[in-house]
Amino acid sequence: MARPHLHAVDATNLGGGSGKNDNICVCIRKRPLNDKERKKKEHDAVTVLHPTATVHSAKLRVDGIHKYLDHNSFRFDHTFDEDSSTEQVYQYTAQPLVSYVCGGRGVRATVFAYGQTGSGKTHTMSGIQKMVADDIFSTLEDNVLEDECCCSCDNTTISIAIFEIYGGRIQDLLNKRNRLKVLEDGRGEVVISGLEEFEASTPEDFLALIEAGQNNRTTHATEANDESSRSHSICQVLFRDSTSRRLKAKLSLVDLAGSERGSDTKSHNRQRRTESSDINTSLLALKECIRAIDGDSRHVPYRQSKLTLILKDSFTSNYARTAMIATLAPGSLSTDHTVNTLRYADRIKEKKIGDAFTPSQRRSPVRQAKSPVRKEIVEEKVHVKEQHDEIDENISDNILYEDDNNMEEEIQELNKFEEPDNVEAQGPSEFDQVVQQLFDEEEQLLSLHMQ
Repeated sequence: MARPHLHAVDATNLGGGSGKNDNICVCIRKRPLNDKERKKKEHDAVTVLHPTATVHSAKLRVDGIHKYLDHNSFRFDHTFDEDSSTEQVYQYTAQPLVSYVCGGRGVRATVFAYGQTGSGKTHTMSGIQKMVADDIFSTLEDNVLEDECCCSCDNTTISIAIFEIYGGRIQDLLNKRNRLKVLEDGRGEVVISGLEEFEASTPEDFLALIEAGQNNRTTHATEANDESSRSHSICQVLFRDSTSRRLKAKLSLVDLAGSERGSDTKSHNRQRRTESSDINTSLLALKECIRAIDGDSRHVPYRQSKLTLILKDSFTSNYARTAMIATLAPGSLSTDHTVNTLRYADRIKEKKIGDAFTPSQRRSPVRQAKSPVRKEIVEEKVHVKEQHDEIDENISDNILYEDDNNMEEEIQELNKFEEPDNVEAQGPSEFDQVVQQLFDEEEQLLSLHMQ
């Protein structure tokens, strides 16, 4: 279960990190084993202990006989195990963004649900959408009209638009699945031509529109899930000025289609394989865009897919905030999928989660030696480097040597380790002798084997 944090979650610093522009929050949610996995006698292969998630997968060694257990651990902003509720996930991901967009000022906020087919994306996003409906209207009622940009019930109307991206086509889920076009105006802003917006004045109206859109979404049966979502569903919550209809803020709730590997689509027909290819292409483009906004990149590759092109303002705006929820399936037969999902989420964040490791837990910059001879050489070089650093510190602190000749002798002794000419002049080094001895022993073994 996710442990409570010591700090309050703020949309301006979603990841809780120390960076100034920590615009993205990445969290992991693990679902419990389902009946289908229990019938196959699968076991729970994922351990979630905040803030880490570890996948335990059984592997075969090179000989193909002996088995071993491989452990892959990842660290994220927030992790939730199978006992965590959707309310807890919402508290640390979407709830800060609701307060953020209700402040107006043209901000953009996006919540993504990503994971393999059947890992619980739609279940998680449906619960979050219900809580978003309640929190938006309660926040607007509590907001006191102190600033013209701030959103309140008196000066703001809530509009809902839901559409899907399926096979490169955009369809309006609230308007008889009409085909839509993505265009750009003269100012470079993306406009979805023909998209209908429906006003919601109460949480009940909000939820009714959400349910109508979900019922029209494209789903098909696959090997992993009987009702797999084969399209990216995007629900846009638009905060508009009551008088001028100017857009004051936008919250996008994106339920992504399930990711699949190529090996899982062998029995699919041509249409299913094409769908999987389009899905994976758009997910790759989405990852690169999210990494760009978190890394302060000047170029955001939002034109690589229609999904990222539609969400262009969420990537290019200086006031964009993003929360990503990666869902995991715990079954032992899904470990490859789970590891791929964690790697996808880890690459998005690029381990920019504050000071994730204490100095004692950080990996040493010195590469581990694989042989005793190499280990001695590495230790010798490290010792030489330490002596060099000590000399530099003494010089910087204006510490004068009493005898200049002694200092020159020390420098000459240190340079002997780095100058190969000295080694050649003095004959074979200890390392060369040991290597030659190993070659001689190998030749003796080969000769005995031939005899």
